[in-house]
Amino acid sequence: MPGPIERVSIAGEKVVLREKRVEDAPTDYSWRADKELAALDATRPLNMSYDSFLKYSKEELAYPNPMSKRLAIDTIDGTHIGNCMYYDIDLKHSEAELGIMIDREYWNKGYGTDSVDTLLCHIFTTTALDSVYLHTLEWNHRARKSFTKSGFREVKKVRRSGSDFLLMEIRRTEWEQLEGSKSRRVGETSSASSGDGATPQ
Repeated sequence: MPGPIERVSIAGEKVVLREKRVEDAPTDYSWRADKELAALDATRPLNMSYDSFLKYSKEELAYPNPMSKRLAIDTIDGTHIGNCMYYDIDLKHSEAELGIMIDREYWNKGYGTDSVDTLLCHIFTTTALDSVYLHTLEWNHRARKSFTKSGFREVKKVRRSGSDFLLMEIRRTEWEQLEGSKSRRVGETSSASSGDGATPQ
C-alpha cells in the first residue's frame, strides 16, 4: 500500500511539478473565476472574494487532505501556468483520479501532455497505485487527444450532473509498456546516430 505522500518537485521536458504555495493564490483565483476554464470542467466559476479564497488556500495548505495530492505546474523558467492533482485516492482498489488545468496561453504547446506524463511517472514510480483514471467532457476533443498521447484509453461514457463525460484510464502495466516502448525508440535513435548500425565501411 502507498505510504505517506512525499513532497514533490519533479521536472519533465517542458514543466516542473512542485508543491503548492500561498504565492499561487492570485493566479489560482483568476483561473477558478474564469468562465471558459470552469466550463471545461463542467463547473461554475468561483463566486467568492479574493480575501476569502486566500484564507481558504492557506487552510488547505496547512491541513492537506491525505487522500489528495495537489501540485503546481511551472514552466522550466519558473512561470506558474497551471495545476494538477491526483485525488480520491482509494487504497483498497489501488486507484486515484487525475485532474489538470492549464492556462489557455499555454494550450496546444505540449505543456499539458508533458504535465500528465510527468505526474503519471511520479505516481507509478513512487506509489503503489495500479490505476489512474479521469473524466473529461465528451466534446473536449483537445483534452481527449492529449490524454490519449499520455497513454489513457477511453473506457465508457458517463453522465454526471447533466453533462456527458468520457471515463479514461491507464493502468500501471500499460504505463510500463508505454515507457518501455519509448526507451527502445530512444535507444534505436541513439544507435543510428552513433553509427553503430550495420553500415558498410
